[in-house]
Amino acid sequence: MSLNCNEIDLILRELDIEGSFIQEIVQPSFSTIALYTYKPGVAKTVFVSLAAGECRIHEVRRKIPKNDKPLRFNELLRSRIKGARITGCRQLGHDRIIELKLLKPAPIFILPAANEKFAGKKKNAPQEEFDEEYSLFIRLWSNAGNIFLCDKDNVILDSFYRRPAKGEKTGEVLALPKDAPVPADTGTAVVTGPAGSTDTDASEESEKSLLQKFPVRSFDEFEGSFNEKVDQFYSSNSSKNSLESLLEQAGKWYQSHKSKLEGALERLSEKRIQFQNAEQWKHQGDLILSYANLIQDGAKFLECTDYENGKTVQIKIDPKKSAQQNAADYYATYKKQTSGLDQLEFDIQQTQNELTKLEQQYQNLLAEKNPVKLEQVLRKAQKPRQQEKEERPGLMYEVKGWTIFVGRDAGENDELLRHYVKGGDMWFHTRDYAGGYVFIKFRAGKTIPLDIMLIAGNLAVYHSKARKNGQADLYYTQVKHLRRAKNGPKGLVLPTNEKNLHIKLDEALLRGLNED
Repeated sequence: MSLNCNEIDLILRELDIEGSFIQEIVQPSFSTIALYTYKPGVAKTVFVSLAAGECRIHEVRRKIPKNDKPLRFNELLRSRIKGARITGCRQLGHDRIIELKLLKPAPIFILPAANEKFAGKKKNAPQEEFDEEYSLFIRLWSNAGNIFLCDKDNVILDSFYRRPAKGEKTGEVLALPKDAPVPADTGTAVVTGPAGSTDTDASEESEKSLLQKFPVRSFDEFEGSFNEKVDQFYSSNSSKNSLESLLEQAGKWYQSHKSKLEGALERLSEKRIQFQNAEQWKHQGDLILSYANLIQDGAKFLECTDYENGKTVQIKIDPKKSAQQNAADYYATYKKQTSGLDQLEFDIQQTQNELTKLEQQYQNLLAEKNPVKLEQVLRKAQKPRQQEKEERPGLMYEVKGWTIFVGRDAGENDELLRHYVKGGDMWFHTRDYAGGYVFIKFRAGKTIPLDIMLIAGNLAVYHSKARKNGQADLYYTQVKHLRRAKNGPKGLVLPTNEKNLHIKLDEALLRGLNED
């Protein structure tokens, strides 16, 4: 339930922020914002929520976490009203619209006398003519809550929620209750206005009847000022930000991710058992070659006696292939499983590490007591990976103070070349094979160590068509020696002053790189 008009009045009286300066503005979520205010000896954090059914304003004593990325309205307020003084704070009638009058003094420039005439101003020019005046209107209507930053003539500069269909857009004069009716709510506030479309004029309604109709809740289960009680009540009981509901969401998120990881671990463990029995594939290939004379035309199975145990076995074969080709398929499977066992063990360990990390994340969520912070962390954790914007294209590794960029396709190669590397950076690429570009970032006064070059070379081979060969020749040179191929494909470059390097793929080295 949102605050009613009488509760808002009581909160504003307790806040007493008139004369305070706005030191900082923080928007932790897409429905809340906080103003850090200060006047001599008194610092207060004013928290505003526009969530449906939870519209409110009150003081909070905890630190409000910043959002992971800058949000539009928050950045606008920081640029316009950070440092402004609150010259007035009131509720408009009983309409649950709070007006903050703001005055932001113009910057004071002290110029040498010789430069005054060039600056176009006099030494004693009145500073007040450059001061900026704003009004911040906070509308606490359920399902229609909003915040508007307006100039001194109430022209909207921007709003928390942009709703042009309702006439609430930049450049328009904000329609206040005297100009537009107040929408009905769920009995949480007065729906009358000084000149609104109502049956009873608010000016004729006594304060006593107002209190009877919209009483101030006592919140007896909590202690402290009314602001503190309101904060505790919504932190404990609000449908969106209560610890109980957020922890319930955290539990669902944890169980969902845990079951996926456990399922992946189970599949990997089953695959490991198969790989540990890889010798059977080699043995079956040997049997096919030993009993090739028994294979009949068009047969899908070879029935023979296993010379190791004397039992009769059936081996599946491809009737379109010769005995040698069928045996080669079995040997290839054997080789693949044998060589892949180390990678499989690494994948199992990585999955187990992810499970441990997930458990630690969940314990941290359970220990978090700030509902705003918990909601923010949970929102970030639940964000789908495909919606996460990568900071840069390709892959990045930090090894012993060296930064390595890896492009995995033509688009990433081109993007890295255009925006992320400079002339002194080192470029690596395989000879005679298509593949990604690898760059080692330049460090002033430092020569690239051999082990870092080997890592870059391994990455270049691994992210190229030479990976199956397990080795390749590659060349390297500084980015300033690369020239784009005229009319060539995207990302294609022609190197000069290049040097040669032969790399034999070291998968253990790459696995160690991923672990770091």
